[in-house]
Amino acid sequence: MIRPVPSRHHEIADDLRHQITTGRIEPGERLPSEAGLADRYKVSTVTLRSALAVLQGEGLVEKIHGKGNFVRRPPRKIVYVGGWGTLDPWTAAETALRVTVRTNTAPAVGHLTTMLKVPTGSPLAEFFCISHEGESPNGLARIYIPCDVAPAGVLDDASSWRETATRFSVLSSPPPTVRETVSARPPAPDEASALRLRSSVAVLAVTRVATDAIGRVVEAALLVFPGDRVDAVFTIHHMTDERQTQG
Repeated sequence: MIRPVPSRHHEIADDLRHQITTGRIEPGERLPSEAGLADRYKVSTVTLRSALAVLQGEGLVEKIHGKGNFVRRPPRKIVYVGGWGTLDPWTAAETALRVTVRTNTAPAVGHLTTMLKVPTGSPLAEFFCISHEGESPNGLARIYIPCDVAPAGVLDDASSWRETATRFSVLSSPPPTVRETVSARPPAPDEASALRLRSSVAVLAVTRVATDAIGRVVEAALLVFPGDRVDAVFTIHHMTDERQTQG
C-alpha cells in the first residue's frame, strides 16, 4: 500500500506543533518572522503561511496584526456573574483583567427601540466595552442607556477610551430588575475580529435589559464572550413570605 506523502506545509506545521507542545516554544512567545521561518524551512512565504494557518486553525498560534505570530496561552476561563455584569470576581486579583470603555451618542433605531421602549431617534448613550487579560481580548459589550439617565460627565469626551473596573456595566448601582437572555451562536464578523476568534468557535451571547422601580428601561446591553473561555453563573434569591416567618 502506497502512503500519501505529507505536503511540505503540513510537515512544517507538525514540526512547529511539536516545538510548542514540548515547551521548546513557550506560551506567549513570538515566533520568528514569516520570512525568517520560510528561510529556515527553505520554502516560499506562501507555503510557510499555509503551515501557520494550520496551527492558527487549531488554536495553537495567534496572529496579531502588526506584531507577528504568537503561541497562544492556554485559555483561562473567566466568570460572568449574571445580573450585574461582574467579570471574574473570585480571581480578579490573580490576573491582569481590565475593561476599557469607549463612549458615544447614538439615536435609537431598530431593535434598540423595542428593547429600551423608546421612540425611534431617541438619544442614547452608547458604551463599547472590551475586556482583556494581558494582550488577549476575552469579552465585549455594547451598552445603551437613555441620555437623560446616563451618569453625569460620561459623554463629555465621547471619543475617548477609559479604563474601568472589572465589570460590564455603567450605572453606579444595580437596578431593581435585570432580565438576561443567554444563547450560543457563531460570532458575527465584527465580533470575531474584536475577540480574535476563529469562525468555528461559538460565542456565548447575553442580552441584558434593566428596569427601574417604576418599570422604565434604563439599560440594554449586548454582551459576547468566546464560548470556550467563559462560565456564566446565575444566582436566584428567593423572597420569604413575611406571613410565613411570622406564623
